[in-house]
Amino acid sequence: MDYLLLSHPTFGALGIIAAVWVLVETLNASEGNAARIRLASRATALCIGLSWILGGYWYVHFYGHDKALILKGPLPYAHNLVMETKEHLFFIVLILAFYLPIAAAGRLHENAAARRMTAATAALLALTAFAVEGGGAIISFGVKAALLQHGG
Repeated sequence: MDYLLLSHPTFGALGIIAAVWVLVETLNASEGNAARIRLASRATALCIGLSWILGGYWYVHFYGHDKALILKGPLPYAHNLVMETKEHLFFIVLILAFYLPIAAAGRLHENAAARRMTAATAALLALTAFAVEGGGAIISFGVKAALLQHGG
């Protein structure tokens, strides 16, 4: 169970790193790095997709207990505000991640508009995913604070 809980943010972080990789490569787009841009965009989609699946599985099967702890603990906003926001914000990350390989499929070094779209998608994805990762940290802290308060 711990591996499941740890794999969700790990794949999220790897997806962020891959999105930043896409951004940097796209800002320096050339014929020589086109294959790396496409590879990194696919890696982004794969990692974010795996994070979504693993996080969804955790949420459905295990989060109910954590939610109850958070709501009885000293930081109920970790669920009421942060988790509720994360549940909705993540869909933006997912859409951007699945769109990124489409945006990166063209000849970016020859098409300035496609290059800007790919760079903007990667940047928005990385920033939004950082916010989601931070939300996960707050939720985790809410569980820990509740356990400490109740001696668990």
